[in-house]
Amino acid sequence: MEIRLIKTFQTIVKLGNFQRAAEALQYSQPTITIQIKKLEEELGVKLFERGKTITLTTAGRLFHERADSLLREYDDLNVALSDFIQGDAGLVRFGASEPSASNRVPEILASFTRQKTKVQAKVTIGTTRELADMLLEDRIDLALCNQPEPHLELEFYPLLKETFKLIVPDDHPLARRDDIRLKDLADEKFLFTPGSCAFRIRIEEMITKHIGKLRQSSIEVAGITALKYYVQSKLGIALAPVVAITPPIPGVVVKDVADLLEGPSLGVLTRRNKSSMSRISLELVEEIKRFFS
Repeated sequence: MEIRLIKTFQTIVKLGNFQRAAEALQYSQPTITIQIKKLEEELGVKLFERGKTITLTTAGRLFHERADSLLREYDDLNVALSDFIQGDAGLVRFGASEPSASNRVPEILASFTRQKTKVQAKVTIGTTRELADMLLEDRIDLALCNQPEPHLELEFYPLLKETFKLIVPDDHPLARRDDIRLKDLADEKFLFTPGSCAFRIRIEEMITKHIGKLRQSSIEVAGITALKYYVQSKLGIALAPVVAITPPIPGVVVKDVADLLEGPSLGVLTRRNKSSMSRISLELVEEIKRFFS
């Protein structure tokens, strides 16, 4: 059923006859007559009783009642599609790994949605590997995460290198030292994130190089943003990216370690084929780049 036929029908009802409707729609009267005939044939019912005046049939009255809401929905759909094409509305599926999901993404989205008030966002939190898989399976549109293993269908745009700091309880001997090196941590109990975490991998590289095997067993904590609370409870010490331990909390001291290496790269991960991305997703990628510039 063509929308223009419904609009013609509603115009006839509103203006009272075919001639006025033809003038309002800038059609000839025969064109109006043909359109109504086609509509009646499609619906399989007669809509008008024709005589000196036209009146609606029972079916015509029912169709008239429903047609207004149908046209409103059609107009709303056109507006929504136009907004989507222009990048002013729609849903963006944003993936993020910790600690950026907690410490960076809220500010990025707050800025973006202030400019794009009709945009809806769905945030998914996962590891870099999980987010890469989600992109390949079209479950998210983009991700803010660490650099994954190379993949022909994915593209990574680096934004920065994470930096590490040491966090210790405020009554720990290291809390009062100014010059700390990795070898000074050999006798400590470490708090680590899981083995697949990019931060854990980098920290273990540094420990292996400068300390070797740790003398105390470590504790594994699934969430990197939770590490500082375990240090606060004196369960151990931790090397963590600065963004994960900001702001500081009572009972925890943040210290520099002179020979720490740079952390993993943080960046935007997308599918290499950008033609499959909506304008809104592409604009969010640019907003993320501006945030880190």
